[in-house]
Amino acid sequence: MKAMILDTSGLQLAEVAIPVPGAAEVLIKVNACGVCRTDLHVLDKELNNPKLPLILGHEIAGVVVKNGEGANRFSLGQRVGVPWLGKTCGLCRYCTSGRENLCDNALFTGYTLDGGYAEYAVANENYCFPLPEGYSDAEVAPLLCAGLIGYRALSACEDAHKIGIYGFGAAAHIIAQVAIWQGRKIFAFTKAHDDVTQNFARGLGAVWAGDSCSAPPEKLDAAIIFAPKGELVPEALRHVAKGGVVVCAGIHMSDISTFPYNLLWGEHSIRSIANLTRQDGEIFFDIASKLHIKIRVQTFTLNEANLALDNLRAGWIQGAAVLVMG
Repeated sequence: MKAMILDTSGLQLAEVAIPVPGAAEVLIKVNACGVCRTDLHVLDKELNNPKLPLILGHEIAGVVVKNGEGANRFSLGQRVGVPWLGKTCGLCRYCTSGRENLCDNALFTGYTLDGGYAEYAVANENYCFPLPEGYSDAEVAPLLCAGLIGYRALSACEDAHKIGIYGFGAAAHIIAQVAIWQGRKIFAFTKAHDDVTQNFARGLGAVWAGDSCSAPPEKLDAAIIFAPKGELVPEALRHVAKGGVVVCAGIHMSDISTFPYNLLWGEHSIRSIANLTRQDGEIFFDIASKLHIKIRVQTFTLNEANLALDNLRAGWIQGAAVLVMG
């Protein structure tokens, strides 16, 4: 099969053997794989110790073409999705308390396990999801990380009604629609003078959109930061009402700037989102089957993976970038 292989010399197209599914694993013919900012963090060595050589990609949409020993959850030809969380130990105090996202021995797709920048991929069947109807493969792929992490970040806002979103990319444009469907108000913060993205956010239902250094017209109940910029944390704190929360939703962020204690005072809280649980996926995909989320995608071929990543790094992707196979 063809695959984009990351090694010490970079990311390049190669021909490798089609993987063989082991016990409890399925072999998936990959139809589409989202290009996530986490892939950039791995490529740019901001996330340490990936498996090398490595096939990147953890937003995989495809069909099951072979079952490994004991794998019987999915039928051949069934469409499934593979997320970032690839496997957990099931035994540690996190796994046994409903917090498998924090498992110390977890394995991650496209990081410590080979992922979906390839024509085929293997995955543990217990960590795959059946995918909702009504979405093409390219549309559904970003739901497997941008959507799932976005949903976990939104859940961390609890009952907040007025929510600011910093960094209006793949995750933000998905979860903003879910929040609005739930009856919340969304305030979108973008990089300076980005009228295109601000208009995009308003078109999805945001009640306000402006630069990340601007003040919204009213105090927020919560803020979600998808942009990997630590300086946005104190900026968001300035605009969150007493008792509110600032949620840092990225797996990597630059150092948080120092800020005066009075920004935190008033029972503000700052929390991070780490990975996802399978329960997150079950709840989110049930929502996605009821609410047809409008997912804006820019598609690339497999051998254009580096171009897609460069465009993502440069901020030129509106919505989500997706590799489409074939």
